[in-house]
Amino acid sequence: MDSDTVATTPRLTLRLHRSRDLDRLVAIHSRPDVARYLLQEPWTVEDGQAQLERRLLRTGLAEPVGALALVVEREGLLIGTVSLWRTEQERRTVEIGWTLDPAHGGAGYATEAVAAALRLAFGQHDVHRVTAQLDARNTASERLAARVGLRQEAHHRQDFWSKGEWTDTLVFGVLADEHRAQGLDRQPDRPAHDPRRGADTGT
Repeated sequence: MDSDTVATTPRLTLRLHRSRDLDRLVAIHSRPDVARYLLQEPWTVEDGQAQLERRLLRTGLAEPVGALALVVEREGLLIGTVSLWRTEQERRTVEIGWTLDPAHGGAGYATEAVAAALRLAFGQHDVHRVTAQLDARNTASERLAARVGLRQEAHHRQDFWSKGEWTDTLVFGVLADEHRAQGLDRQPDRPAHDPRRGADTGT
């Protein structure tokens, strides 16, 4: 296991970002179908370099303003990212976001990676709650959030101006005791498989 590996699942490795990840990150985030539901426009190489420099510094949640930016690897290939960060409003709350290369959608990889990231978040002794905010049009991420135990808490109508139009935001959340009660703090023996087609992308 590499020293920058943070978690593994039956099929995936979640690790810290590396400088040589730039090409794969740009290949994924430059796709219009991926960027559609994200805050940024499709990445250029310059965008990717700036984003990567920030992500290289996001290595842990222990600090009050901590953040953890991870890449998701399948057999050595970077296929997506998952990020966790302490929120400004309440330090015991962590927000999560994810992105998956559409070429690897439909096999349950995003679900597996996000479930692992939730276990990392709640592995912090002080984390009480994890939230996710999604573009309401992103039905794939909406389904993913439900699969990993996040509950929809709010639907904000036309609250965010994104790429030339008003969009709705869905807010999901799960508490630490709910996560434990559902048995989601334990890694499954076999990977979950999602037979539905489509990419899971998130904020």
